[in-house]
Amino acid sequence: MSERTRRAAAVAGALSGGGARDPVMVASGVLKTYGSGDGAVTALRRVSAAFARGQFTAIMGPSGSGKSTFLHCLAGLDTVTSGAVVLGEVELTGLSRTGRTRLRRDRMGFVFQSFNLLPMLTAEENIRLTGRLAGRQADEGWFDTVVDALGLRERLGHRPSELSGGQQQRVAVARALLTRPEVLFADEPTGNLDSRSGAEVLGFLRTAVDAYRQTVIMVTHDPLAAAHADRVLFLADGTIVDELPAPTIDAVHARMRRLEG
Repeated sequence: MSERTRRAAAVAGALSGGGARDPVMVASGVLKTYGSGDGAVTALRRVSAAFARGQFTAIMGPSGSGKSTFLHCLAGLDTVTSGAVVLGEVELTGLSRTGRTRLRRDRMGFVFQSFNLLPMLTAEENIRLTGRLAGRQADEGWFDTVVDALGLRERLGHRPSELSGGQQQRVAVARALLTRPEVLFADEPTGNLDSRSGAEVLGFLRTAVDAYRQTVIMVTHDPLAAAHADRVLFLADGTIVDELPAPTIDAVHARMRRLEG
């Protein structure tokens, strides 16, 4: 185990009393700087956090706080300037670009604001796509469980243009969950949805955590979305400045008003 991995494991132990028992992912001292010299911009300032297995974490903060950058660094979509990100026993920050791509494909799931479905494929083909690219046979029992839980059985033969925005996002959630990822990352998953469709998607993410012990890390600006989580991490100026367990809409509103004020 590398020194950075040992350091990250130590962070997980230190944070275990704050709702991060049995951590599946750990960030340790993550620094992210864009540019160099006088023009350098620091987006993350040595951020440390642990994410427990079977826990739903929301990440919030004012515009420019670094929340999306933090998510991208956790997911290996962006590199870190220094520090460590560890998934299980694998240190993402020590992997090549190809290694990070393979790790995302094999052990992570993603739900984005823009759905990211292939328009020429049916809903079923989109759901199965990640597993097929990885050369893995889908667990048909799990496929049926996910499809039926998301109410997609009657829409499997439809292409994205024939689906509503809420249905497209449910297809994206099904695709992300089909491979049973260790972590599911959600980046503003309700940003393009109406309130009813958004509530349906958030409700299923909550069910995935409670019923299937899925780990979810979600960036959102919406207190209603954050209230579905087990805890909320608040970022400001590239640093975690607060944590709210068992969040309610009113409590999240109050914390955000304090940060934005």
